[in-house]
This record gives sequence, C-alpha cells and structure tokens, in this order.
Amino acid sequence: MVPDNPPRPVSILSEIDRLTPLRGRTPTSTEEERADAFAEIAQSRDGGVYVGHWGEGASEWERHPADEVVAVVGGETTIVLLIDGEEIAHLLGPAGLIIVPANTWHRFETPGMVKIITVTPQPGDHQADRPEST
Repeated sequence: MVPDNPPRPVSILSEIDRLTPLRGRTPTSTEEERADAFAEIAQSRDGGVYVGHWGEGASEWERHPADEVVAVVGGETTIVLLIDGEEIAHLLGPAGLIIVPANTWHRFETPGMVKIITVTPQPGDHQADRPEST
C-alpha cells in the first residue's frame, strides 16, 4: 500500500533559493514581513522541517515542546539560549548544527545573511521580550 504522502527527496538549497531574504529582522517583525523568508519543506513527527533566509537583525524569543535541530547552510548566526536565567551565545557558521533542548527559550542574532534549516516541533511559543523564566 502506498502512503497518501510518500517520502520524497528535497533539495535544501533549491528550497532556500525560492525564498526572499528578510533584511532587518526584529523581534517584532510580523508574520506578513517574515512570510517569504521561511518555508516548510517537509513534515516531521512532531512538527516540520523549515528553511529560512534572513539577515541583519535579531529574532523574537521562541521555545518548543521537544528538541529542535538548527543547522546553518550558509552564512552565520549566533543562537542565544536562555538557561537558568543566563543567556548563552553560540556562533554557528556554515555546516554548524545545534540541538536546542525542549522548552529552552532561544533567539537568533544575525549581523549578515544566513540560510538555515530546522526541524522544529510544534506548537511553539514566541515573544518579543526576554522571558522571565527559563
């Protein structure tokens, strides 16, 4: 029996090339402003596989109910994790990867352009201001 949605290979770079890079990303950038810079390219058990292309800015804080995989395809970004009230920054360059633990608040600071792929569980929480709790 063939599944309704059989597995298919996806070219990550081709999917990113379809995006319109978001310049000047801020924690208060709207869904409409971000729409063309991100795309879901596949579904996973807990959520989706996403690609993104942005730069020159910072994201909102976010967290997810399970571990999130974040990998940089091109460029670089700093991912900031909020752990026990402390902000811990990790620079990710091309081919850099990090697993963000479940329920860990995190955000991105990106001075130039970056291309990423994530495996992101849903639903997630998002907010512009630094969370009070970890």
